Amino acid sequence: MIENEIAHQVIGLALQVHTALGPGLLESAYKECLAYKIMKVGLFVEKEKPMPLVFEEVKLECGYRIDLLVENKLVLELKSVDSLNDVHLAQILTYMRLGHFGLGLLINFNVARLKEGIRRVIL
Repeated sequence: MIENEIAHQVIGLALQVHTALGPGLLESAYKECLAYKIMKVGLFVEKEKPMPLVFEEVKLECGYRIDLLVENKLVLELKSVDSLNDVHLAQILTYMRLGHFGLGLLINFNVARLKEGIRRVIL
């Protein structure tokens, strides 16, 4: 399955989670529920995937963690904030660069309509 197909399916699952839970919960609740839904449809998902930083020839374990990585292709950065800002975008772009991933979704669940909280990020 290519990244776009995975992203389309994940957005549908995120909409289901948001419809069921609504806004206002902690990010961790949405992450666990979305990971469960992704696994349930048969996609491989990793939670809190460590992302080491390689500087020159040194591999540094700096504590960077991708919220969810789907099929080793799609980066999901989940938020539950008043609004997304440039720092959130920089965060997902950093993860995508470090892991050499081409597509990511920045999803803010703390919105009335989830469609307004989704940003597609391409490297």
